[in-house]
Amino acid sequence: MNNGKLAAVILAAGRGTRMKSEHSKILHPLCGAPMGCYPVRAARDLGCEPILMVVGHDSENVQQAFAAEKVGFAPQSPQLGTGHALLCAEEALNGFSGTLLLLCADVPLLTPATLARFLEFHRTRQAAVTVLTMQQDDPRGYGRILRDGEEIHRIVEEKDAGDQEKTISEVNTGIYLFESPLIFRLLHGIGNDNAQREYYLTDTVRAAREAREKVCAMTLADAREAIGINDRVQLAQAEAILRRRINETHMTQGVTFVDPDAAYVEAPVEIGADTVIHPGAHLQGKTVLGRNCVIEPGVVIRDSRIADGVHIKAHSVVQESEIGPHCQIGPMAHLRHGTILRGDNKIGNFVETKKADIGLRTAASHLTYLGDSEIGADVNIGCGTITCNYDGVRKYKTIIEDQVFVGSDTQLVAPVRIGRNSLIGAGSTIVRDVPADALALSRAEQKNIEGWRLRERKKKSDK
Repeated sequence: MNNGKLAAVILAAGRGTRMKSEHSKILHPLCGAPMGCYPVRAARDLGCEPILMVVGHDSENVQQAFAAEKVGFAPQSPQLGTGHALLCAEEALNGFSGTLLLLCADVPLLTPATLARFLEFHRTRQAAVTVLTMQQDDPRGYGRILRDGEEIHRIVEEKDAGDQEKTISEVNTGIYLFESPLIFRLLHGIGNDNAQREYYLTDTVRAAREAREKVCAMTLADAREAIGINDRVQLAQAEAILRRRINETHMTQGVTFVDPDAAYVEAPVEIGADTVIHPGAHLQGKTVLGRNCVIEPGVVIRDSRIADGVHIKAHSVVQESEIGPHCQIGPMAHLRHGTILRGDNKIGNFVETKKADIGLRTAASHLTYLGDSEIGADVNIGCGTITCNYDGVRKYKTIIEDQVFVGSDTQLVAPVRIGRNSLIGAGSTIVRDVPADALALSRAEQKNIEGWRLRERKKKSDK
């Protein structure tokens, strides 16, 4: 019956009115990716080719969001039920003969391992249709499963179920495996004589049995995998499950989470062994952390590469940056896009960097802005230093060579180059290049007017 070929159709046309959003619910983020990405990637991990999404509401934004996932799209308009949705993919699957996996874009927690077991179950039983089911303590709202052993007689939708049928706790997840092109022949034969006046995929069970085809059911071991997202409460519940799953995977690979339920790690993030993640940390995007790092509470890191032995202290933000080994950052530092720390750097509290390439062992311990700059090795940046890189029209570069000492409260007005081993006196405003080994000062002359405070106080008392 089966030739080993496998395709997937993902139903993604619904509006999701309970999300109270103008956008399709499958675009809402879940651990850093649109909800609908998870079924797509699970299908790809299973080896499905092609993968089609049936789109309807907000289809332009949906197609734009999933273009990078290299899936095909089939429009559904009007939307006349799940059976009609699968029929909308028939033309795109013309000529496909094999097994067809049907997933729902709002059911994001199914694992590739579960889907692999589902596929094996379907093929070893040589079924024409296999339904993935689950047990629910409260089955309200779900289609009930009427079965005899592994085989299904019928699936009864909630609105069409009688009182006895509503007591059944085994329910339909909406996930199926079909043999194609048989499924499309069956779909063309079903009607819409039901409470919703829609074409149900569940009716293919009856149609297959009438055609003397085998229809089976496999029950999920963990019903949480089939959670459907219909509102923001369920979205938050799914986020908690997926976040815990991600964190547990990292823990099995040698990462310590002080509180796994209070650390927010997105799926693509990589973390090296013996790194410690404290509560409230957010690791986002394509971030890569090395080994033996410490990430303190409230740290946010996005799309950055962090080498081994880095300590990022509380409430620091690192974005699109490269951090070399054994750096100390923060607390409350902000490393913006284009920052490069070469290693053994100290970037302290209330230091902000942007497009700054900072050499080995260079330190900026506090209250400093370093933007559009190239800074050498073994440089000391004093408290309150500012690179003045923007004149309101253009941005200019500051270059500080190796072993420079920049005194506190210094303004470096770019474009400017500070030569190797020079010293900038505290309180200076530097507007011209400084040669190597020089001392640069630009302070106004200090004047002391003796007795001035006493005279001013007497004037006030005489009034």
